[in-house]
Amino acid sequence: MWWPSTVIGAGAGFAVASIPGALLGALLGQAMDRRLRLQGWDDVRERLGGRAALRDDELLFVLLGRLAKSDGRVAEGHIQQARQEMTRLALSEPARLRAIAAFNRGKAGKDRLGQHLRRIKQQPHAAEGTLRACWRMVWADGKAGRQERDLLLGWGQQLGLSRQQVQALALEYEPRRSALDGGVMTYAAALRLLGVEPDTEADQVKQAYRRLLSRHHPDKLVGSGASEARVREATELTRELHQAFALIRKRRGL
Repeated sequence: MWWPSTVIGAGAGFAVASIPGALLGALLGQAMDRRLRLQGWDDVRERLGGRAALRDDELLFVLLGRLAKSDGRVAEGHIQQARQEMTRLALSEPARLRAIAAFNRGKAGKDRLGQHLRRIKQQPHAAEGTLRACWRMVWADGKAGRQERDLLLGWGQQLGLSRQQVQALALEYEPRRSALDGGVMTYAAALRLLGVEPDTEADQVKQAYRRLLSRHHPDKLVGSGASEARVREATELTRELHQAFALIRKRRGL
């Protein structure tokens, strides 16, 4: 990672005293980077713009705030969902106040988030957990707009997840809505259910189908002590996954 003050210090030191100066400048620059929490040029631009650097525990709520305001209006459901996320994380009172400030900061939509997202890319569980919380926020008002989906697909890519993985996570939080219309599933609905595109390779379609089937199979839920209602929902979803995969295979002649 190219830390800004480290690079600048090394360059300035080299100009003044050649290699020894570059080494000393790099050490001083690294100390400044650590003190100011600068991990990339985006952080520098934020500081120059008068915005404080984001802490790791604030990033999630900045993302949630941006999602809540993405369609121009923050609904009461969004606010309630943000509170639920604070409860889920068991935040202390000071942390709750920082989370509220971060949520409001996210609504302004002025932060460059790429550098911060890439910072947690190396933590798979943290990356997936972040996207799960984001999907919960998206569905807080009962619908997912195109802009919200585009934001999550972009963030997912920066977190190292594929488009199919991001879309698969959405299925776990989308209000149950059958892919069947009058008992008949359409090809478009089948693609959407599996989280694949019309030109997705056959092997990738099969992988998406098997991954979703494994994740939502009712037998797995029974073993984990899920409620009867959740098991019935999983059974219905499993049936729809079977039907969707069969329809795609038939349509493509696989």
